[in-house]
Amino acid sequence: MKTLTEFKASLNSAQPVSGLSAQLKSLWYDGKGDWHQAHAQVDHLNDLASAWVHAYLHRKEGDIWNADYWYGKAKQIRPNISLEQEWEQLVLQFL
Repeated sequence: MKTLTEFKASLNSAQPVSGLSAQLKSLWYDGKGDWHQAHAQVDHLNDLASAWVHAYLHRKEGDIWNADYWYGKAKQIRPNISLEQEWEQLVLQFL
């Protein structure tokens, strides 16, 4: 899978395609509307990429304090864009 369009099309499947990174699998579940499963993919990981996705998920949840904590762990700044735009940017970052 190489494009955002292909990634979005995969959301029509019942399961994520094999071989996705934890970050992309998290974003896939989020794209399917399963926040808890998305969170479970990155919650236990300590790398910068997972922290960035983790931050986005807490921003989406509305827990801005927690989101900002994870943005800091990811060495990122909370963006001033829509959640949809951030989701797309993250998918493109990790494809």
